[in-house]
Amino acid sequence: MKKSDFYFDLPDELIAQDPIKDRDKSRLLYLNRESGEISHRHFFDVTDYLKKGDCLVLNNTRVLPARLYGYKTTGAKVEFLLLNNLGNDKWEVITGPGRKAKTGDSFVFGDGIMSADVLEVLENGNRIVKFTYGNAHNFYDIINKIGEMPLPHYITHKLQDSERYQTVYSKELGSAAAPTAGLHFTPELLKKIEEMGVAIAYVTLHVGIGTFRPVKTENIEEHHMHSEHYWVSAETAEKINSTKRNGGRVIAVGTTSCRTLESACDDNGFLKDCSNSTSIFIYPGYKFKCIDGLITNFHLPESTLIMLVSAFCSREKILNAYNEAIKERYRFFSFGDAMIII
Repeated sequence: MKKSDFYFDLPDELIAQDPIKDRDKSRLLYLNRESGEISHRHFFDVTDYLKKGDCLVLNNTRVLPARLYGYKTTGAKVEFLLLNNLGNDKWEVITGPGRKAKTGDSFVFGDGIMSADVLEVLENGNRIVKFTYGNAHNFYDIINKIGEMPLPHYITHKLQDSERYQTVYSKELGSAAAPTAGLHFTPELLKKIEEMGVAIAYVTLHVGIGTFRPVKTENIEEHHMHSEHYWVSAETAEKINSTKRNGGRVIAVGTTSCRTLESACDDNGFLKDCSNSTSIFIYPGYKFKCIDGLITNFHLPESTLIMLVSAFCSREKILNAYNEAIKERYRFFSFGDAMIII
């Protein structure tokens, strides 16, 4: 299957630059997985597509304000993007401009409250650095104070409220990007869903910056997926297993929850508590084992994410739904509108 099979033409003005004022008042496109039927609603109408006995699975990761601006001890400006915590205050980072960060170089951030030394330059151009800060400080407290949200490249507006790039149920700090399908939920909407008799379960998958990496091979099977770490608790596993045993539907909120569940389950779709890494690449032809429904945003052309949703429904139905969304002037990508596929 070719990368170009997943292309669609999107006008730039439909790329959402700012979050909508009220999270649950974004638009919602309903797509029937079997028939391809489409309906246009608002996100607070999502309750019309859920029923007692279902299980809604959300990713409770929290985005790290991972973009740091500082300067070299010689005065040159530098930008760090935190990627992987290697322990003992060592991190793998992307630096820009890269040539300004050589082994042995030192950098200062936050008016001197934290510094970093480059320990190693990796083959892929990333750096291994070690951060140093006073005993009175906590690393994550410093990052929350001086870091900025690592918004996707297609968002050019400055985010006024960093919490709008977090889900209301975010808990486990460590993502380089938000699980954006969850941005539409409010505490009130989640409470209403639970009161309907729908179980709510949480998984954790820390979204890597590789989620924005484009597919560069025309033959999509040659694309190498980045690896991301996930956790499934015993409580979540039991909620999902109970739902499946009782004939209910498991509905993943976002491609990150979907990848977690499909990576962690056995051949029959059942789970147990686990912690692991996944580089699962889901594209048409994949046989889903765990999920029965998917809530997701609208994704970039030719991306691994549109390939995943095409695997769940069909490429033809997804591209038809996307073209309908464009015609109806839906807002696309991270701060955009949503769709539910059941």
